[in-house]
Amino acid sequence: MHFTYLAPLALAAYVSAQSITTILTQNNATLSTLTSLLQLVPDVVQILTTAQNVTIFAPSDAAFANLMSRNPRSAELMRNPRALAGVLQYHVLQGKLLSTDFSATPKFPSTLLSTPFANVTGGQKVQLTLVNNTARVFSGYKQMASVVTADIEFDGNNALHIIDTVLTVPASPSQTALNTNLTSLVGALQTARLADGINSLADVTIFAPSNEAFRAIGPAAGSLSTTDLANILGYHVLAPGQARFSTDFLAADQIVLTTLQGGNLTVRRDGSQVFVNSARVVLGDVLTGNGVVHVLDNVLNPSNTTATPDPAAATQAPAFAGVSAAADAPFTSGVFPTTTFVPATVPLNAGVGFAAVPTGVMLAAGAAVLAVGM
Repeated sequence: MHFTYLAPLALAAYVSAQSITTILTQNNATLSTLTSLLQLVPDVVQILTTAQNVTIFAPSDAAFANLMSRNPRSAELMRNPRALAGVLQYHVLQGKLLSTDFSATPKFPSTLLSTPFANVTGGQKVQLTLVNNTARVFSGYKQMASVVTADIEFDGNNALHIIDTVLTVPASPSQTALNTNLTSLVGALQTARLADGINSLADVTIFAPSNEAFRAIGPAAGSLSTTDLANILGYHVLAPGQARFSTDFLAADQIVLTTLQGGNLTVRRDGSQVFVNSARVVLGDVLTGNGVVHVLDNVLNPSNTTATPDPAAATQAPAFAGVSAAADAPFTSGVFPTTTFVPATVPLNAGVGFAAVPTGVMLAAGAAVLAVGM
């Protein structure tokens, strides 16, 4: 594992009988901003000083400075104790994880962040993955942070890792889609009056067609009745209680799952590629406030459940017969992002998958927002 900074930490790891206060003091040159912010939320300090078996991802001073320089609203949010407490709780994992626990196969551990900021059983998730021999943490909007100092252990069988980016609290599915440029999906959900209902579900999995996927069925999409549109969109959402991550899909050659609409869809694995019916997953594991989104290169058709993919094809054929592409993505009129995020991608290798990024998902680079939706 490529942690060039592990050797200097050998003594810190060895002297395990240290409090979190001692750890913060010893690392004040790097963690002074975090220490100052903790003084504003004594309840979080109490949690950390009595914690047993947790992992803290501690943003460096540079991480906080970068966030505030790119997004002035972050400074305001950090003066809101309720919002700040939620953000800091999202940086604390349930369970002790060291650098050796990161691997190419993602992990999705729970954090201390729960209701009202998360509607995920057991607490909101983060994704931990070893990418190019570097430990990475993926948060809301698929934003990526890197571990820059690892394995600082302290009292209570706990560990702290210093990271280079403040984690972004996952937002609702609608807000996540809006700000990752899945604007056709946002407009379609609004047209079908489904947005609020899906935002309120717990442990939800959404297969989200990209703007290009909607554009591929063009005029046909715009001519759908509200009922038919709702039926199609409901087929892209698994029945509640099924938060399914890439690790679930890569563990089996084929899985049949029940949707919110009532039908079944089939998830197939071909090497490190994953297909839903005939649509390819082009961006996986985008965390939301109530589950996870996987972006597809095609719109699913509940009347064509037997559609199968061509894994060798660069783009999968639409699942709707007789459709033609439109010049513009449908349902996007009047739909404007409130900020912009570039979802991070990971290499296509065993246990990771989903490296390709669809046209219409990536945006111009923008700063992560602290405590989105709080």
